[in-house]
Amino acid sequence: MRKSKPKKRILLPDPRFNDTMVTRFVNNLMLRGKKNLAYNIFYNAIDIVSEKTKEDGLEVWKKGLANVTPNVEVRSRRIGGATFQIPSEIRPERKLSIGMKNLIKYSRKRNEKTMAGKLAGEIVASYKEEGAAYKRKEDTHRMADANKAFSHFRF
Repeated sequence: MRKSKPKKRILLPDPRFNDTMVTRFVNNLMLRGKKNLAYNIFYNAIDIVSEKTKEDGLEVWKKGLANVTPNVEVRSRRIGGATFQIPSEIRPERKLSIGMKNLIKYSRKRNEKTMAGKLAGEIVASYKEEGAAYKRKEDTHRMADANKAFSHFRF
């Protein structure tokens, strides 16, 4: 935008845990504007996680989300006819967004019966530092490490 940056929207905290990060996650989880359904899926998943791990489900989710959140990413940059993958730091807002989206994406691809079960399975896997979302983060870090030689092209 030429004139000014858009205003940050203020998110209301969720009804059960009173946490704005949960609201962000549910907004990413939601399909076709069905927010109530998304909240139900999330809360059921947290209950399943609590049963599986015998710990506080919300804390397990936060730790799992932190485990799948990448710190660096590679961006393509064209320099003199060649395209280089340049590793760059990610700003905190984007880090969290990428972590949430990966957790949701890979939980949708799992083979459990319900979406709450799938999400719970992926949360527990990411808490234990395994699963597809964690593997995605590791692959991103590995690719950034492999292309460290091109970091002087950073823009």
